Amino acid sequence: METFFRYNWIVREQWYEWCVDLPEEELLCPRTGGVGSILQTLFHIVDVEWSWIRILQGKPDDQENFDDYATLQKVRELDQRFKPEVEAFVAAWNDSMETRVFYDYRPDGSVDMDAWGEVMRHIIAHQIHHMGQLSVWAREKGIQKNPISPNVIGKNLIAVQQK
Repeated sequence: METFFRYNWIVREQWYEWCVDLPEEELLCPRTGGVGSILQTLFHIVDVEWSWIRILQGKPDDQENFDDYATLQKVRELDQRFKPEVEAFVAAWNDSMETRVFYDYRPDGSVDMDAWGEVMRHIIAHQIHHMGQLSVWAREKGIQKNPISPNVIGKNLIAVQQK
């Protein structure tokens, strides 16, 4: 579990670096699909990751407003503010947490029950999905910089054991 969270954090940081040289208009340009623009998507990934972790911990899920973070620097600062809490939760993950029940109270009054392990994997898949959107948008716009590689191999996520 922790390996894929670290993978997501590395790739997210690589996308931030990829965005540094783009004009603000390009970062805020509305895109087809997803949550809007490149910057809104990065904000959304950070906010959703933190929100789910807060919910699993039984803490309030204070929804952030994108308008308050509409620059690359502010999204990165938000990420830096939220990440320690997420990192601590992920680092403390153990097998006993895998099947804990999460009660999702729906607006219609129904209640869905999911395992915490499913929620954690949803958080991971959520970012990977949106990173794919960023790659497509970058190629569609013909931005000269190559999109960030989604490759897990080569990110040194697992220490190599040499004989």
